Amino acid sequence: MIIVTSEQVPNRKIKELKGYVKGNTVRAKHIGLDILAGLKNVVGGEIKDYSEMMAEAREIAIERMAAEAKAKGADAIIAFRLQSSSVMGGASEIIAYGTAVLLEAE
Repeated sequence: MIIVTSEQVPNRKIKELKGYVKGNTVRAKHIGLDILAGLKNVVGGEIKDYSEMMAEAREIAIERMAAEAKAKGADAIIAFRLQSSSVMGGASEIIAYGTAVLLEAE
């Protein structure tokens, strides 16, 4: 699956638009990470466990988006975007979205 942030795939023509696709996941932090995060707030620095958790969430959202595009018969996603939002205290949603397309053969 080709995934690009642009509205075109370089050196390829779009044969057919398959439509909007998305994938999302909601992740919640847990008390163990909160204790470590609190300590990091005192001394500063990256909270690696949270960074890893959000990186994993992005990958899951992208995989789900790509699966939806494949189910629609697409071989690429254009205008790809990622967005995050807080859904409740201690939980965030990551959503990946774009437009599924079928490219002309090379």
